[in-house]
Amino acid sequence: MPSPAHVAEGAIQVLALLQADPEFDAFRAASLEYSDDWQCFTGFPVVSEWQLEKDAAPLFEEGLRALALKASVHALTGDEQAAEITIAVPVDEMTHAMLAQSQLLHRITARHGIQIIHQTDQEHVDYMSTGYTADCYRIAWGEPPARYWLDHTEVTRRREHLAGLYESIGMGRSGREHSIQFEAVA
Repeated sequence: MPSPAHVAEGAIQVLALLQADPEFDAFRAASLEYSDDWQCFTGFPVVSEWQLEKDAAPLFEEGLRALALKASVHALTGDEQAAEITIAVPVDEMTHAMLAQSQLLHRITARHGIQIIHQTDQEHVDYMSTGYTADCYRIAWGEPPARYWLDHTEVTRRREHLAGLYESIGMGRSGREHSIQFEAVA
């Protein structure tokens, strides 16, 4: 893997290019508007006292930084698998909302020759604050916000707690199934 300093340098440049693009504001607005579809039971809800209105904008910034780090690794290595560096679960969830704005994101990245890497079956959400991603992030922007950059062990603990709560209202497998019977529509 490239040195964290080289990744950080590239990520800072990628982030600046994205933010300076004439369509960036539209991309940001579209990503944040995606909120009506943010119904994941195990991504955002692991954030303590999650509140969409309060957390969406700062989490967008973290998702953007994560994509910039991944793009930088890819630019330095040319390796898509290497670029799938570990990302914290809530941050990864936000990148999904961002990637859903595919036309805008494609136009922005194409203008600047940036390759955004994300493939669900290749992603790594086992982020740890003592790992490579955290080292790269710290060099680029300082300490990752612990509210969103949760260690994998803490995410696992919180998901187990949430699963118990979901089970108590009839939702199994953390929202992947339920035993709720709805009234027949007349």
